[in-house]
Amino acid sequence: MSTSAPKLKVMILGGPNLGRLGLREPDIYGRMTWEELEVRCRSWGEEFNLEIDFVQDDGEGALVGLIHRASDQTDGLILNAAAYTHTSVAIRDAVAAVDIPVIEIHLTNPTAREEFRQTNLLAGVVNAGVFGFGINGYRLAIEGMAGLLS
Repeated sequence: MSTSAPKLKVMILGGPNLGRLGLREPDIYGRMTWEELEVRCRSWGEEFNLEIDFVQDDGEGALVGLIHRASDQTDGLILNAAAYTHTSVAIRDAVAAVDIPVIEIHLTNPTAREEFRQTNLLAGVVNAGVFGFGINGYRLAIEGMAGLLS
């Protein structure tokens, strides 16, 4: 009888406006909805023996609480803080306080966009970042997290 390793749990956390994927500026962010992305991420997680906890919230305070929850209840966090990447010291401080690996992800490459997106408050407190690969970036982040957790 073979025994397989227990699944590790990873939270994928999306920030403001990601719940509007597929509707919001589809020429920039694509036509896949947040719900469709969840299905895809769960499937990709299975490939790497990861259980995916998929969450989105528009509120800064709620995201801070979810980052804390990830630290308490999961093995890793994949975070798309969206616009809060550029503005939120609170989210930066929450990420800095966790003791699990954190991968920052963005569908687009913020450094190739508007000047206000050049500021990244998370860069110094995450383990890695995946930018500009669209939806496929989530697969890259999941594979990267599996590597960090192995």
